[in-house]
Amino acid sequence: MGKIFQKSMVAGLVALLVLPVGGSVTYAEPEKEPISALEVPAMKDRFEDSFAMGAAVEPYQLEGTHGEILKRHYNSIVAENVMKPISIQPEEGEFDFTEADKIVNFAKENDMDLRFHTLIWHSQVPDWFFLDEEGNEMVDETDPNQREENKELLLERLENHVETVVKRYRDEVDAWDVVNEVIDPDAANDQGLRESAWYQITGTDYINKAFETAREHAGDDAQLFINDFNTEVEPKKTHLYNLVEDMLDQGVPIDGVGHQAHIQLDWPTLDEMKDSIDQFASLGLDNHITELDVSLYGWPPTPAFPSYDEIVMSGVLYDQATRYDQLFELYEELNDEISNVTFWGIADDHTWLDDRAEEYNDGVGKDAPFVFDPDFNVKPAYWEMMGYTVHGMNGLIGELEQDGEFANYGAARSLQAQLQTAAHFDEKGQQEKVIQHIEKFTDKLDQRKEQSFITDYAYNILNQNAAYLISKRE
Repeated sequence: MGKIFQKSMVAGLVALLVLPVGGSVTYAEPEKEPISALEVPAMKDRFEDSFAMGAAVEPYQLEGTHGEILKRHYNSIVAENVMKPISIQPEEGEFDFTEADKIVNFAKENDMDLRFHTLIWHSQVPDWFFLDEEGNEMVDETDPNQREENKELLLERLENHVETVVKRYRDEVDAWDVVNEVIDPDAANDQGLRESAWYQITGTDYINKAFETAREHAGDDAQLFINDFNTEVEPKKTHLYNLVEDMLDQGVPIDGVGHQAHIQLDWPTLDEMKDSIDQFASLGLDNHITELDVSLYGWPPTPAFPSYDEIVMSGVLYDQATRYDQLFELYEELNDEISNVTFWGIADDHTWLDDRAEEYNDGVGKDAPFVFDPDFNVKPAYWEMMGYTVHGMNGLIGELEQDGEFANYGAARSLQAQLQTAAHFDEKGQQEKVIQHIEKFTDKLDQRKEQSFITDYAYNILNQNAAYLISKRE
């Protein structure tokens, strides 16, 4: 079905999954079964005119339910870990592409865009990169001449790593995270550059060398990105902007900025996000949202819910849904400046945020950052990010009618008329009357089902849709 269908279904099927204990929606008792992510409209279709929809994956997730969800909802993927330097070249000169190839092949077989994460990073990089030819730590060297030799050796190793990887995947990768997390606003230097081993040994030369090598071997059409977190907030945003502007002034080849977007329910603000995207776009650069997840917690993540059931019962998933709705409205508003939005995971069964919650809560803590739950069922966040209105459900009836889900013209028109009344009061902000008329809609819907004027499929969608619209207003 078309986009009206997609936006309207957003309103349904979910409230009954996650209503807090004591919730008042009881008239749709038979529809309390969870709704699988495999049974709902695809996110990639909803946003196909705006940006690619991506997910970070581990190789084991390319099969089974994870794999089916990937194929249904996403048209872009990125490796969560197996393309990082320590996985690709754990020992000098010994490259292992086994796990990375699995992701590359999956993307190719399913006609997906492929992001590469990441060529150079200060973390998950093997120690041998930073040892001199005698096995000594380069950062400890004090002799100026030896330090210069060490710098040349490290840049040579960087160049070899980047060249080897890029040559292998240049025809498959659509966007490269060339360097990752090079900004640290707490660093001692005035530029806010992370004082990693890379920086201590080479200054900023490693950044330029990585981009120049990637361009040389990936070609002019390759999309080269610098990627970082907290790109929305000061002073990190300005430090990153200054670095990127300086790279452009030097002629360093860079095409875009990756904004990780590991965000919280109320941080950062939408204005901060918009300002950041606009600022980098003003340099003529593309923007990717590269690692999106919405944590239920602030920083530090304490206290944390000890289980997923307690998360559901708390009602906080509705707050998360509102946040996702706001986010994707903003992303669509900025779709000329954003070409890819990638979640840092697939569903709540696998997220790095669980480790963080456990770390700060004595080993007991659960987060729930995505739009699908641990059992791969939809959450309120899914429906909200897809968008919905009372008017939208009216359009859904028209779509269902075209698909032959109603016995006759009159059955569809009478239901639409009832919704038009609800929409009238919705525009006036009279929510009690909206609820009254949606409830009348459900009564009429029951009658049409008893008269066999509507299929079970259409009845279930519309009934659950109505239940969610009411729950949002109570």
